[in-house]
Amino acid sequence: MGPQSDRAEGPEVVSADQRDPKRNRARTGDSKGNRPSIVPDVPGIAARMAAARLLAATIDARTPLDGLTDHEHGHPQFRALDLRDRGLVRAILATALRYRVTIAKLLARRLEKPLPANATVLSHILHVAAAQILFLDIPDSAAVDLAVTHAKADPRTVRFSGLVNGVLRTLARAKDAELPEMLAATNDAPDWFVERLTTAYGADEAQKILAAHRIEAPVDFSIKADAAKWAEQLGGIVLSTGSVRIERLAGPVAELPGFAEGAWWVQDAAAALPAKLFGDVAGQRVADLCAAPGGKTAQLVLTGAKVTAVEASKNRLTRLAGNLERLGLDADKVNADILAYEPEELFDAALLDAPCSSTGTVRRHPDVLWTKSPDDITKLAGVQRGLLDRAVKLVKPGGRIVFSNCSLDPEEGEALVAGFLADHKGKVELDPIRVGEVAGIDDFVTAAGYLRTTPAGLDLGNPAVSGLDGFFAARFRRLA
Repeated sequence: MGPQSDRAEGPEVVSADQRDPKRNRARTGDSKGNRPSIVPDVPGIAARMAAARLLAATIDARTPLDGLTDHEHGHPQFRALDLRDRGLVRAILATALRYRVTIAKLLARRLEKPLPANATVLSHILHVAAAQILFLDIPDSAAVDLAVTHAKADPRTVRFSGLVNGVLRTLARAKDAELPEMLAATNDAPDWFVERLTTAYGADEAQKILAAHRIEAPVDFSIKADAAKWAEQLGGIVLSTGSVRIERLAGPVAELPGFAEGAWWVQDAAAALPAKLFGDVAGQRVADLCAAPGGKTAQLVLTGAKVTAVEASKNRLTRLAGNLERLGLDADKVNADILAYEPEELFDAALLDAPCSSTGTVRRHPDVLWTKSPDDITKLAGVQRGLLDRAVKLVKPGGRIVFSNCSLDPEEGEALVAGFLADHKGKVELDPIRVGEVAGIDDFVTAAGYLRTTPAGLDLGNPAVSGLDGFFAARFRRLA
């Protein structure tokens, strides 16, 4: 996945001892000197204001949502909330981003003229409320009243509080009639993404992928042993690829059966495939490059390989070490940039799951489409190519290299590999992935011998448990 930012500029909720005792209302400001808004002492308002602020950081500053909503290092306005309100904020944001175009068009129907280009704060207040009205199990009256309260509390939007009230109340009355029609006529994605998706996959398949993006992804687990047992314990099913899948988490991951004893780890079924493409590597020295958070490292260790996990980020390497410790698995861990990494001995094989645009993970991370651009894809493809060039040099002649990423875009997949092979004639050859060699992957093997999954794949008859992340993988052999 692509690089993530852990912070964003914006207002901070002050602590309780800084509150005005006469009004019992907290103030928020921002680092650019804008006048602070006031957090009224109204149940639920702090969560809505935080949701609007984080939506602004995502849309206006293109800040990834994972960093903003991290429980330890996330945005201060998010961390000031209790756990229940944090969950509500995450739900509002995921919904507002997943259906952003639909929401925008339904709001636009209720405006006599478009909002001014600089009215971004007002736009985010409306989107947060509309997401609740249209898609979440929250009373319409509560969503409207809290949005009006928010608008009145912010000096930038106080004069629009009547507009907020009128627009949202008419939206609530019309949603049953208008929402199905708008969903059928709208692609909830930026135009550039729809165009690239259609060019790469054709109109029909592109529409299936876009439809899958509207459905929250199920949760997959990689199991150390006895998948059938843990499917029963977790209330799920065993997929053809060997992963266990449940539709929704019933509570925190750490409270699920098998977590404490390290019986499994959360890993999308598609993300579990690249490590399976090496075949029998028992006893071999295998490098997992860009290894954190460690799911693929764990898979390789379980095959009996002697694994070296290489990760440039010290914090992410620490997280990897903690994950392996919980699983009762061990690997050599190296904190290094692979472009400068010089092992004492070349490896028998290497897995490079490269940082990318993450467009294959939109079901889980709907902010991706609003924080990335075509220029980002081109830049990241260049980074991946440099890492792949280096990865080959870390493997012995005759050794295998598996390159993968979670992008749907051919510029980071098929096109990148074509250029790589053309530039390494006589040094590297494609080692085609073949139908039948790994359980459950036949539908994802392309004619060229690549692995390509999309969210529209793995149709199990129920959209809530179907699909998998978009992944690309190619396998090479270094020539003597």
